[in-house]
Amino acid sequence: MEKFLAKATIVTLLAGAASASAQSTPPSTDKVWHSPAEQGLSRDLTAHPEKKYELDASKEYTLAELIDLAEMHNPEAREAWQEAKVRADALGIARSAYYPTLTAVALVQSSRTAALLTYHFDRVTEGLFVPELHVEWLIFDGGERAGTIDVAKANLLAANLHFNDTHRKIIYEVASSYYHLLNARGQREAADANLKNAQAVEQQVRSRLDNGLATKPDLLEATAARAQADYDLQAATGAEAIAHGELATTMGLPPETEFKVEGIEKLRTPESMADSVNEEIDRAFAQRPEMLEQLAKLRAASAGIKQVRSAYIPSLAFTGDGGMARAYGELDLDPRTYAQGEIWNAGLELRWTLFDGLRREKEMARARAEKRAAEAGVDALRDQISNEVWATYINMQTALHQQQAAAALLASSSEAYDAAQESYGYGVRNIIDVISAQKALAQARSEDVFARTQLLLQSATLAFRTGDLLESKPGKGTP
Repeated sequence: MEKFLAKATIVTLLAGAASASAQSTPPSTDKVWHSPAEQGLSRDLTAHPEKKYELDASKEYTLAELIDLAEMHNPEAREAWQEAKVRADALGIARSAYYPTLTAVALVQSSRTAALLTYHFDRVTEGLFVPELHVEWLIFDGGERAGTIDVAKANLLAANLHFNDTHRKIIYEVASSYYHLLNARGQREAADANLKNAQAVEQQVRSRLDNGLATKPDLLEATAARAQADYDLQAATGAEAIAHGELATTMGLPPETEFKVEGIEKLRTPESMADSVNEEIDRAFAQRPEMLEQLAKLRAASAGIKQVRSAYIPSLAFTGDGGMARAYGELDLDPRTYAQGEIWNAGLELRWTLFDGLRREKEMARARAEKRAAEAGVDALRDQISNEVWATYINMQTALHQQQAAAALLASSSEAYDAAQESYGYGVRNIIDVISAQKALAQARSEDVFARTQLLLQSATLAFRTGDLLESKPGKGTP
Protein backbone atom coordinates (compact mmCIF):
# COMPACT_ATOMS: atom_id res chain seq x y z
CA MET A 1 0.00 0.00 0.00
CA GLU A 2 2.82 2.39 0.88
CA LYS A 3 4.55 1.64 -2.45
CA PHE A 4 1.32 2.39 -4.31
CA LEU A 5 0.91 5.71 -2.51
CA ALA A 6 4.52 6.60 -3.27
CA LYS A 7 4.05 5.86 -6.97
CA ALA A 8 0.82 7.88 -7.07
CA THR A 9 2.59 10.81 -5.43
CA ILE A 10 5.43 10.67 -7.97
CA VAL A 11 2.97 10.56 -10.90
CA THR A 12 1.07 13.51 -9.45
CA LEU A 13 4.26 15.52 -9.01
CA LEU A 14 5.41 14.75 -12.56
CA ALA A 15 2.01 15.74 -13.96
CA GLY A 16 2.14 18.98 -11.99
CA ALA A 17 5.65 19.65 -13.23
CA ALA A 18 4.60 19.00 -16.84
CA SER A 19 1.65 21.33 -16.44
CA ALA A 20 3.87 24.02 -14.96
CA SER A 21 6.33 23.57 -17.83
CA ALA A 22 3.52 23.90 -20.38
CA GLN A 23 2.56 27.27 -18.91
CA SER A 24 6.10 28.64 -18.81
CA THR A 25 7.32 31.69 -20.71
CA PRO A 26 9.17 31.42 -24.06
CA PRO A 27 12.70 30.02 -23.48
CA SER A 28 14.44 32.70 -25.57
CA THR A 29 13.83 35.64 -27.90
CA ASP A 30 14.90 33.82 -31.08
CA LYS A 31 12.37 30.95 -30.98
CA VAL A 32 8.62 30.81 -31.41
CA TRP A 33 6.80 29.57 -28.32
CA HIS A 34 4.78 26.37 -28.61
CA SER A 35 2.94 24.51 -25.89
CA PRO A 36 0.19 21.92 -25.38
CA ALA A 37 -1.88 24.84 -24.12
CA GLU A 38 -2.20 25.95 -27.76
CA GLN A 39 -3.88 22.67 -28.62
CA GLY A 40 -6.31 23.18 -25.78
CA LEU A 41 -7.25 26.59 -27.15
CA SER A 42 -7.67 25.08 -30.60
CA ARG A 43 -10.09 22.55 -29.15
CA ASP A 44 -11.97 25.38 -27.46
CA LEU A 45 -12.28 27.11 -30.83
CA THR A 46 -13.57 23.91 -32.43
CA ALA A 47 -16.16 23.60 -29.67
CA HIS A 48 -17.36 27.12 -30.49
CA PRO A 49 -18.12 26.91 -34.24
CA GLU A 50 -18.90 29.90 -36.42
CA LYS A 51 -22.59 30.73 -36.57
CA LYS A 52 -24.02 30.57 -40.09
CA TYR A 53 -27.33 31.17 -41.76
CA GLU A 54 -28.66 30.44 -45.22
CA LEU A 55 -29.33 32.88 -48.04
CA ASP A 56 -31.42 32.31 -51.14
CA ALA A 57 -28.87 32.16 -53.95
CA SER A 58 -31.52 32.99 -56.55
CA LYS A 59 -32.90 36.05 -54.74
CA GLU A 60 -31.67 39.56 -55.48
CA TYR A 61 -31.29 41.19 -52.06
CA THR A 62 -31.92 44.89 -51.55
CA LEU A 63 -29.77 46.97 -49.24
CA ALA A 64 -32.53 47.13 -46.62
CA GLU A 65 -32.79 43.32 -46.62
CA LEU A 66 -29.03 42.96 -46.27
CA ILE A 67 -29.07 45.32 -43.30
CA ASP A 68 -31.89 43.39 -41.62
CA LEU A 69 -29.94 40.15 -41.97
CA ALA A 70 -26.76 41.73 -40.61
CA GLU A 71 -28.55 43.20 -37.59
CA MET A 72 -30.08 39.84 -36.73
CA HIS A 73 -26.83 37.89 -36.97
CA ASN A 74 -24.01 40.33 -36.23
CA PRO A 75 -22.08 39.24 -33.08
CA GLU A 76 -21.32 42.84 -32.09
CA ALA A 77 -25.05 43.55 -31.84
CA ARG A 78 -25.51 40.48 -29.64
CA GLU A 79 -22.61 41.59 -27.44
CA ALA A 80 -24.03 45.11 -27.04
CA TRP A 81 -27.46 43.66 -26.28
CA GLN A 82 -26.08 41.44 -23.53
CA GLU A 83 -24.17 44.38 -22.07
CA ALA A 84 -27.41 46.37 -21.91
CA LYS A 85 -29.07 43.44 -20.11
CA VAL A 86 -26.18 43.39 -17.62
CA ARG A 87 -26.74 47.09 -16.90
CA ALA A 88 -30.47 46.50 -16.48
CA ASP A 89 -29.77 43.79 -13.91
CA ALA A 90 -27.33 46.12 -12.14
CA LEU A 91 -30.13 48.69 -11.83
CA GLY A 92 -32.37 46.04 -10.27
CA ILE A 93 -29.62 45.16 -7.81
CA ALA A 94 -29.23 48.82 -6.83
CA ARG A 95 -32.98 49.21 -6.27
CA SER A 96 -33.10 46.13 -4.04
CA ALA A 97 -31.09 48.02 -1.40
CA TYR A 98 -34.26 49.91 -0.42
CA TYR A 99 -35.92 46.69 0.76
CA PRO A 100 -35.24 44.82 3.99
CA THR A 101 -33.30 41.60 3.87
CA LEU A 102 -35.03 38.58 5.42
CA THR A 103 -32.91 35.51 6.13
CA ALA A 104 -33.93 32.13 7.53
CA VAL A 105 -31.38 30.79 10.02
CA ALA A 106 -31.30 27.37 11.71
CA LEU A 107 -28.82 26.71 14.51
CA VAL A 108 -28.15 23.13 15.62
CA GLN A 109 -25.64 22.59 18.38
CA SER A 110 -24.58 19.76 20.67
CA SER A 111 -21.98 20.04 23.43
CA ARG A 112 -20.61 18.11 26.39
CA THR A 113 -18.73 19.90 29.16
CA ALA A 114 -17.57 19.27 32.71
CA ALA A 115 -19.14 21.26 35.55
CA LEU A 116 -17.42 21.61 38.90
CA LEU A 117 -20.09 20.92 41.53
CA THR A 118 -19.17 20.42 45.17
CA TYR A 119 -16.05 18.20 45.25
CA HIS A 120 -16.03 16.63 41.77
CA PHE A 121 -16.74 17.26 38.05
CA ASP A 122 -20.16 16.40 36.64
CA ARG A 123 -20.62 15.69 32.94
CA VAL A 124 -23.10 18.09 31.33
CA THR A 125 -24.63 17.27 27.94
CA GLU A 126 -26.65 19.91 26.06
CA GLY A 127 -28.44 20.02 22.71
CA LEU A 128 -29.86 23.12 21.02
CA PHE A 129 -32.04 23.70 17.94
CA VAL A 130 -33.00 27.28 17.11
CA PRO A 131 -34.89 28.12 13.87
CA GLU A 132 -35.32 31.88 13.46
CA LEU A 133 -35.75 34.74 11.00
CA HIS A 134 -33.13 37.48 10.75
CA VAL A 135 -34.08 40.94 9.44
CA GLU A 136 -31.77 43.74 8.28
CA TRP A 137 -33.09 47.04 7.01
CA LEU A 138 -31.14 50.17 6.21
CA ILE A 139 -33.56 52.95 7.08
CA PHE A 140 -31.45 56.00 6.25
CA ASP A 141 -28.09 56.27 4.53
CA GLY A 142 -27.71 59.92 3.54
CA GLY A 143 -28.44 59.28 -0.15
CA GLU A 144 -25.95 56.51 -0.94
CA ARG A 145 -28.61 54.17 -2.33
CA ALA A 146 -30.20 56.96 -4.34
CA GLY A 147 -26.81 57.83 -5.81
CA THR A 148 -26.13 54.20 -6.64
CA ILE A 149 -29.50 53.93 -8.40
CA ASP A 150 -28.82 57.14 -10.36
CA VAL A 151 -25.45 55.76 -11.45
CA ALA A 152 -27.07 52.47 -12.49
CA LYS A 153 -29.79 54.31 -14.42
CA ALA A 154 -27.20 56.39 -16.27
CA ASN A 155 -25.10 53.30 -17.03
CA LEU A 156 -28.17 51.50 -18.38
CA LEU A 157 -29.00 54.49 -20.54
CA ALA A 158 -25.43 54.58 -21.82
CA ALA A 159 -25.54 50.83 -22.57
CA ASN A 160 -28.80 51.19 -24.50
CA LEU A 161 -27.36 54.09 -26.49
CA HIS A 162 -24.23 52.04 -27.16
CA PHE A 163 -26.51 49.30 -28.46
CA ASN A 164 -28.09 51.85 -30.82
CA ASP A 165 -24.67 53.06 -31.92
CA THR A 166 -23.66 49.48 -32.66
CA HIS A 167 -26.65 49.19 -34.97
CA ARG A 168 -25.75 52.52 -36.61
CA LYS A 169 -22.26 51.22 -37.33
CA ILE A 170 -23.58 47.90 -38.63
CA ILE A 171 -25.98 49.70 -40.98
CA TYR A 172 -23.19 51.89 -42.31
CA GLU A 173 -20.73 49.02 -42.67
CA VAL A 174 -23.26 47.02 -44.71
CA ALA A 175 -24.18 50.06 -46.82
CA SER A 176 -20.51 50.93 -47.39
CA SER A 177 -19.63 47.35 -48.36
CA TYR A 178 -22.70 47.20 -50.60
CA TYR A 179 -21.73 50.38 -52.49
CA HIS A 180 -18.14 49.20 -52.77
CA LEU A 181 -19.45 45.99 -54.32
CA LEU A 182 -21.61 47.97 -56.75
CA ASN A 183 -18.57 50.03 -57.73
CA ALA A 184 -16.44 46.91 -58.18
CA ARG A 185 -19.19 45.29 -60.26
CA GLY A 186 -19.55 48.44 -62.36
CA GLN A 187 -15.80 48.59 -62.90
CA ARG A 188 -15.83 44.97 -64.02
CA GLU A 189 -18.72 45.62 -66.40
CA ALA A 190 -16.95 48.70 -67.76
CA ALA A 191 -13.75 46.68 -68.22
CA ASP A 192 -15.73 43.95 -69.99
CA ALA A 193 -17.30 46.51 -72.35
CA ASN A 194 -13.87 47.98 -73.00
CA LEU A 195 -12.50 44.54 -73.86
CA LYS A 196 -15.32 43.98 -76.33
CA ASN A 197 -14.59 47.35 -77.96
CA ALA A 198 -10.90 46.50 -78.11
CA GLN A 199 -11.67 43.13 -79.67
CA ALA A 200 -13.94 44.80 -82.23
CA VAL A 201 -11.22 47.32 -83.12
CA GLU A 202 -8.64 44.55 -83.41
CA GLN A 203 -10.96 42.59 -85.71
CA GLN A 204 -11.62 45.69 -87.80
CA VAL A 205 -7.88 46.39 -88.19
CA ARG A 206 -7.22 42.75 -89.07
CA SER A 207 -9.91 42.87 -91.75
CA ARG A 208 -8.50 46.11 -93.19
CA LEU A 209 -5.01 44.60 -93.16
CA ASP A 210 -6.26 41.64 -95.16
CA ASN A 211 -7.68 44.08 -97.72
CA GLY A 212 -4.49 46.14 -97.82
CA LEU A 213 -6.03 49.15 -96.07
CA ALA A 214 -4.03 48.91 -92.82
CA THR A 215 -0.46 48.22 -91.79
CA LYS A 216 1.11 45.61 -89.55
CA PRO A 217 1.98 48.23 -86.86
CA ASP A 218 -1.71 49.18 -86.81
CA LEU A 219 -2.61 45.59 -85.98
CA LEU A 220 0.08 45.41 -83.29
CA GLU A 221 -1.28 48.57 -81.66
CA ALA A 222 -4.81 47.17 -81.70
CA THR A 223 -3.60 43.81 -80.30
CA ALA A 224 -1.73 45.58 -77.49
CA ALA A 225 -4.83 47.61 -76.66
CA ARG A 226 -6.91 44.41 -76.56
CA ALA A 227 -4.36 42.69 -74.27
CA GLN A 228 -4.36 45.69 -71.93
CA ALA A 229 -8.15 45.64 -71.81
CA ASP A 230 -8.07 41.91 -70.97
CA TYR A 231 -5.55 42.62 -68.19
CA ASP A 232 -7.77 45.36 -66.77
CA LEU A 233 -10.78 43.03 -66.85
CA GLN A 234 -8.97 40.36 -64.83
CA ALA A 235 -7.99 42.93 -62.21
CA ALA A 236 -11.58 44.24 -62.03
CA THR A 237 -12.94 40.68 -61.71
CA GLY A 238 -10.67 39.99 -58.76
CA ALA A 239 -11.63 43.28 -57.09
CA GLU A 240 -15.32 42.39 -57.46
CA ALA A 241 -14.75 39.02 -55.77
CA ILE A 242 -12.93 40.71 -52.89
CA ALA A 243 -15.73 43.29 -52.48
CA HIS A 244 -18.32 40.49 -52.47
CA GLY A 245 -16.38 38.70 -49.71
CA GLU A 246 -16.17 41.91 -47.65
CA LEU A 247 -19.94 42.35 -47.82
CA ALA A 248 -20.52 38.73 -46.83
CA THR A 249 -18.13 39.09 -43.89
CA THR A 250 -19.87 42.27 -42.75
CA MET A 251 -23.14 40.32 -42.69
CA GLY A 252 -21.58 37.62 -40.51
CA LEU A 253 -21.17 35.09 -43.34
CA PRO A 254 -18.13 33.30 -44.77
CA PRO A 255 -16.59 35.36 -47.61
CA GLU A 256 -17.24 32.62 -50.15
CA THR A 257 -21.04 32.73 -49.61
CA GLU A 258 -22.91 33.12 -52.89
CA PHE A 259 -25.78 35.62 -53.08
CA LYS A 260 -27.05 38.35 -55.40
CA VAL A 261 -27.61 42.02 -54.65
CA GLU A 262 -29.70 44.69 -56.32
CA GLY A 263 -27.84 46.57 -59.05
CA ILE A 264 -27.01 50.26 -59.15
CA GLU A 265 -29.39 50.82 -62.06
CA LYS A 266 -32.32 50.31 -59.66
CA LEU A 267 -31.11 52.92 -57.16
CA ARG A 268 -31.97 56.60 -57.26
CA THR A 269 -29.02 58.90 -56.68
CA PRO A 270 -29.44 62.22 -54.85
CA GLU A 271 -29.70 65.31 -57.02
CA SER A 272 -29.07 68.01 -54.39
CA MET A 273 -28.29 68.61 -50.74
CA ALA A 274 -31.40 68.52 -48.55
CA ASP A 275 -30.23 70.72 -45.66
CA SER A 276 -27.53 73.24 -44.88
CA VAL A 277 -24.36 72.11 -43.13
CA ASN A 278 -25.37 73.89 -39.92
CA GLU A 279 -28.67 72.01 -39.87
CA GLU A 280 -26.83 68.74 -40.43
CA ILE A 281 -24.43 69.46 -37.54
CA ASP A 282 -27.25 70.43 -35.16
CA ARG A 283 -29.11 67.26 -36.04
CA ALA A 284 -25.97 65.20 -35.43
CA PHE A 285 -25.63 66.70 -31.93
CA ALA A 286 -29.21 65.68 -31.15
CA GLN A 287 -29.13 62.20 -32.76
CA ARG A 288 -25.63 60.73 -32.59
CA PRO A 289 -25.84 57.85 -30.07
CA GLU A 290 -22.25 58.26 -28.88
CA MET A 291 -22.92 61.92 -28.00
CA LEU A 292 -25.99 60.89 -26.02
CA GLU A 293 -23.98 58.06 -24.48
CA GLN A 294 -21.30 60.53 -23.39
CA LEU A 295 -23.98 62.73 -21.82
CA ALA A 296 -25.28 59.66 -19.97
CA LYS A 297 -21.75 59.05 -18.68
CA LEU A 298 -21.67 62.66 -17.48
CA ARG A 299 -24.94 62.02 -15.65
CA ALA A 300 -23.42 58.91 -14.05
CA ALA A 301 -20.39 60.93 -12.94
CA SER A 302 -22.66 63.54 -11.33
CA ALA A 303 -24.56 60.78 -9.51
CA GLY A 304 -21.23 59.39 -8.35
CA ILE A 305 -20.54 62.65 -6.50
CA LYS A 306 -23.90 62.32 -4.76
CA GLN A 307 -23.03 58.75 -3.84
CA VAL A 308 -19.68 59.74 -2.32
CA ARG A 309 -21.17 62.72 -0.44
CA SER A 310 -23.47 60.36 1.48
CA ALA A 311 -20.44 58.97 3.33
CA TYR A 312 -20.31 62.22 5.35
CA ILE A 313 -23.84 61.64 6.73
CA PRO A 314 -24.79 59.18 9.52
CA SER A 315 -26.69 56.01 8.63
CA LEU A 316 -29.46 54.31 10.57
CA ALA A 317 -30.14 50.57 10.33
CA PHE A 318 -32.52 48.12 11.98
CA THR A 319 -31.62 44.53 12.82
CA GLY A 320 -33.71 41.87 14.47
CA ASP A 321 -34.06 38.14 15.09
CA GLY A 322 -37.04 36.07 16.12
CA GLY A 323 -37.70 32.35 16.44
CA MET A 324 -38.28 29.36 18.71
CA ALA A 325 -35.52 27.71 20.76
CA ARG A 326 -35.66 24.01 21.59
CA ALA A 327 -33.08 22.53 23.96
CA TYR A 328 -32.40 19.43 26.06
CA GLY A 329 -29.88 18.85 28.83
CA GLU A 330 -28.49 16.01 30.90
CA LEU A 331 -26.33 16.00 34.04
CA ASP A 332 -24.48 12.74 34.45
CA LEU A 333 -27.10 10.04 34.94
CA ASP A 334 -29.87 12.37 36.00
CA PRO A 335 -33.05 12.35 33.93
CA ARG A 336 -32.85 14.28 30.64
CA THR A 337 -34.73 17.57 30.54
CA TYR A 338 -36.30 19.35 27.54
CA ALA A 339 -37.61 22.91 27.12
CA GLN A 340 -38.69 25.28 24.35
CA GLY A 341 -39.59 28.93 24.16
CA GLU A 342 -39.89 31.99 21.98
CA ILE A 343 -36.81 34.20 21.56
CA TRP A 344 -36.23 37.51 19.83
CA ASN A 345 -34.07 40.60 19.79
CA ALA A 346 -34.27 43.91 17.92
CA GLY A 347 -32.07 46.97 17.70
CA LEU A 348 -31.32 50.21 15.91
CA GLU A 349 -27.77 51.10 14.91
CA LEU A 350 -26.69 54.68 14.23
CA ARG A 351 -23.32 54.79 12.49
CA TRP A 352 -21.33 57.94 11.71
CA THR A 353 -17.82 57.82 10.37
CA LEU A 354 -15.79 60.57 12.02
CA PHE A 355 -12.37 59.85 10.57
CA ASP A 356 -11.20 57.47 7.84
CA GLY A 357 -7.73 58.69 6.91
CA LEU A 358 -9.04 61.21 4.32
CA ARG A 359 -10.55 58.38 2.28
CA ARG A 360 -13.81 60.25 1.68
CA GLU A 361 -11.95 63.37 0.61
CA LYS A 362 -9.94 61.40 -1.94
CA GLU A 363 -13.05 59.63 -3.22
CA MET A 364 -14.80 62.97 -3.60
CA ALA A 365 -11.82 64.38 -5.50
CA ARG A 366 -11.83 61.34 -7.75
CA ALA A 367 -15.59 61.64 -8.41
CA ARG A 368 -15.25 65.32 -9.29
CA ALA A 369 -12.32 64.56 -11.59
CA GLU A 370 -14.39 61.89 -13.34
CA LYS A 371 -17.17 64.44 -13.85
CA ARG A 372 -14.74 67.00 -15.31
CA ALA A 373 -13.31 64.29 -17.59
CA ALA A 374 -16.84 63.42 -18.78
CA GLU A 375 -17.52 67.12 -19.46
CA ALA A 376 -14.31 67.36 -21.45
CA GLY A 377 -15.36 64.23 -23.34
CA VAL A 378 -18.61 65.94 -24.34
CA ASP A 379 -16.70 68.98 -25.62
CA ALA A 380 -14.19 66.83 -27.52
CA LEU A 381 -16.93 64.73 -29.07
CA ARG A 382 -18.83 67.85 -30.10
CA ASP A 383 -15.74 69.11 -31.96
CA GLN A 384 -15.21 65.71 -33.55
CA ILE A 385 -18.81 65.46 -34.74
CA SER A 386 -18.74 68.99 -36.16
CA ASN A 387 -15.59 68.21 -38.15
CA GLU A 388 -16.91 64.84 -39.38
CA VAL A 389 -20.23 66.28 -40.56
CA TRP A 390 -18.51 69.25 -42.19
CA ALA A 391 -16.01 67.07 -44.09
CA THR A 392 -18.71 64.61 -45.18
CA TYR A 393 -20.99 67.43 -46.29
CA ILE A 394 -18.23 68.86 -48.49
CA ASN A 395 -17.42 65.38 -49.83
CA MET A 396 -21.05 64.86 -50.80
CA GLN A 397 -21.18 68.24 -52.54
CA THR A 398 -18.05 67.26 -54.44
CA ALA A 399 -19.54 63.86 -55.30
CA LEU A 400 -22.67 65.56 -56.67
CA HIS A 401 -20.63 67.74 -59.03
CA GLN A 402 -18.35 64.86 -59.99
CA GLN A 403 -21.30 62.64 -60.84
CA GLN A 404 -22.75 65.30 -63.15
CA ALA A 405 -19.35 65.85 -64.78
CA ALA A 406 -18.77 62.10 -65.14
CA ALA A 407 -22.14 61.63 -66.88
CA ALA A 408 -21.31 64.40 -69.34
CA LEU A 409 -17.82 62.95 -69.89
CA LEU A 410 -19.25 59.49 -70.62
CA ALA A 411 -21.69 60.88 -73.15
CA SER A 412 -19.03 62.90 -74.99
CA SER A 413 -16.45 60.07 -74.86
CA SER A 414 -18.98 57.63 -76.31
CA GLU A 415 -19.72 59.99 -79.20
CA ALA A 416 -16.00 60.62 -79.75
CA TYR A 417 -15.28 56.89 -79.89
CA ASP A 418 -18.08 56.24 -82.37
CA ALA A 419 -16.88 59.13 -84.54
CA ALA A 420 -13.24 58.00 -84.40
CA GLN A 421 -14.17 54.43 -85.33
CA GLU A 422 -16.38 55.61 -88.19
CA SER A 423 -13.68 57.96 -89.48
CA TYR A 424 -11.12 55.17 -89.32
CA GLY A 425 -13.42 53.02 -91.42
CA TYR A 426 -13.41 55.77 -94.07
CA GLY A 427 -9.62 56.10 -93.85
CA VAL A 428 -9.78 59.64 -92.45
CA ARG A 429 -8.33 58.79 -88.97
CA ASN A 430 -5.54 56.43 -88.00
CA ILE A 431 -5.64 53.54 -85.53
CA ILE A 432 -3.89 55.56 -82.83
CA ASP A 433 -6.83 57.96 -82.78
CA VAL A 434 -9.28 55.06 -82.44
CA ILE A 435 -7.31 53.44 -79.60
CA SER A 436 -7.00 56.77 -77.81
CA ALA A 437 -10.76 57.29 -78.10
CA GLN A 438 -11.34 53.75 -76.86
CA LYS A 439 -9.14 54.32 -73.80
CA ALA A 440 -10.87 57.62 -73.12
CA LEU A 441 -14.25 55.87 -73.29
CA ALA A 442 -13.05 53.13 -70.93
CA GLN A 443 -11.81 55.75 -68.48
CA ALA A 444 -15.12 57.64 -68.75
CA ARG A 445 -17.09 54.44 -68.05
CA SER A 446 -14.96 53.75 -64.98
CA GLU A 447 -15.29 57.30 -63.68
CA ASP A 448 -19.05 57.32 -64.25
CA VAL A 449 -19.51 54.14 -62.20
CA PHE A 450 -17.19 55.41 -59.48
CA ALA A 451 -18.93 58.80 -59.36
CA ARG A 452 -22.39 57.25 -58.98
CA THR A 453 -21.36 54.80 -56.28
CA GLN A 454 -19.29 57.47 -54.55
CA LEU A 455 -22.32 59.75 -54.43
CA LEU A 456 -24.40 56.96 -52.88
CA LEU A 457 -21.61 56.19 -50.42
CA GLN A 458 -21.18 59.84 -49.39
CA SER A 459 -24.94 60.12 -48.92
CA ALA A 460 -24.86 57.09 -46.60
CA THR A 461 -21.80 58.51 -44.84
CA LEU A 462 -23.59 61.80 -44.19
CA ALA A 463 -26.57 59.91 -42.78
CA PHE A 464 -24.12 57.92 -40.64
CA ARG A 465 -22.42 61.07 -39.34
CA THR A 466 -25.70 62.80 -38.49
CA GLY A 467 -27.36 59.72 -36.99
CA ASP A 468 -30.07 59.65 -39.67
CA LEU A 469 -29.29 55.98 -40.37
CA LEU A 470 -31.14 55.07 -37.18
CA GLU A 471 -34.19 57.05 -38.28
CA SER A 472 -34.51 55.42 -41.72
CA LYS A 473 -32.42 52.60 -43.13
CA PRO A 474 -30.99 52.98 -46.64
CA GLY A 475 -33.10 51.05 -49.05
CA LYS A 476 -34.51 51.01 -52.52
CA GLY A 477 -34.49 54.51 -53.95
CA THR A 478 -33.17 56.06 -50.74
CA PRO A 479 -29.40 56.05 -50.42
